[in-house]
Amino acid sequence: QVQLVESGGGLVQPGGSLRLSCAATGFNLDVNLIAWFRQAAGKEREGVSCISGLSGMTYLTNSAKDRFTVSRDNAKNTVYLQMNSLKPEDTAVYYCATSLHTYCDSDWYQMGYRYRGQGTQVTVSS
Repeated sequence: QVQLVESGGGLVQPGGSLRLSCAATGFNLDVNLIAWFRQAAGKEREGVSCISGLSGMTYLTNSAKDRFTVSRDNAKNTVYLQMNSLKPEDTAVYYCATSLHTYCDSDWYQMGYRYRGQGTQVTVSS
């Protein structure tokens, strides 16, 4: 059974950092893409990053570039989203998703994904 479980969210001050985890069961992350999305209250889903299976090539949207990095630990079957220099506008529920495809398409942030986790709340506030 495919399952994704996020963790690592919380309350952080502006300028702080958090590392989110997306632990997968039921499939291997090393050959499947993982996309990160966030959704703020009252707003639409926003793509954050995508990491391809096999190559590990990563993609970040403009809101995440220069501040966020995504990585994968195959041994733990877990993908991480390291978020630095956090801003209040980063406040949202963050979740990971997969379609069980290997590579991130160029329009990965617009696509639907068959599986997603329950999300973890990130709140950036002083």
